[in-house]
Amino acid sequence: MTSGGLHVNGHHYDLKISGQGQALLLLHGFGGEKSMWAELRAGLDSEYRVIAIDILGHGASDKPAQVCAYHMERVSCDIVSLLDELRIPECHLLGYSMGGRLALYLAMGYPARFRSLILESASPGLADDVEREGRRRQDGALAERIETMGTAWFVDYWERLPLWKSQGKLSEDILSAQRKQRLGNSATGLANSLRGMGSGAQPNLWPRLEQMMMPALLLVGERDSKFVAINQLMARQMPRADLRLIPDAGHNIHLERPRVFQEQVNSFLPGL
Repeated sequence: MTSGGLHVNGHHYDLKISGQGQALLLLHGFGGEKSMWAELRAGLDSEYRVIAIDILGHGASDKPAQVCAYHMERVSCDIVSLLDELRIPECHLLGYSMGGRLALYLAMGYPARFRSLILESASPGLADDVEREGRRRQDGALAERIETMGTAWFVDYWERLPLWKSQGKLSEDILSAQRKQRLGNSATGLANSLRGMGSGAQPNLWPRLEQMMMPALLLVGERDSKFVAINQLMARQMPRADLRLIPDAGHNIHLERPRVFQEQVNSFLPGL
């Protein structure tokens, strides 16, 4: 296993690499970082070269003050440059939530660089212009509060969202570890990530789904009703998408049902 970072396009990205075989790139969600994949990585690195990165604004990667650095176009370019530095011409791609939205953007923008796509609780963004602008303003207001109130305030706010209700069954140890990881983020990185890569800033990718010809696995928890509906629509438009609903799971499947998540990934990747 190797840990460290690379500088690309003027930014430092921290990453962890383990295993050998075909490359698999992991992209975490908003407020997360590369350590969230530790259990999945341990189950994959006997067959795959697994690369987990801290997305810009998170973990030990840079937190630039310029919002433009966080735009999906710029971050996607950075990630492709990272693959170039690592001499990885093609890899599998897995993204969760915000990382899933970024993964979908990457797969559409650089289809020759990715063998397959796994999306956990992801979406192609907001199709309605008015709704997207409203969400952009909402994300901007939350970003200002994060900068004013700090990371601890944000984590308290974030953990009260109904999105995480299904995590009530998890052990205190698991929840404490997740909270500690979230508290390790910087207010600047979180705020600018929201402004540059939030749902309001993300381009509308719905019209391009029918052009996605690579094999894709869509994973969504059955208790995450909003994303179940989104992913059902996605699956109908993506020519090679395989939608799998995970019982007794909410938004964060890999945390709530790690063994099932591992099984789904392991059953999809071989042969691709």
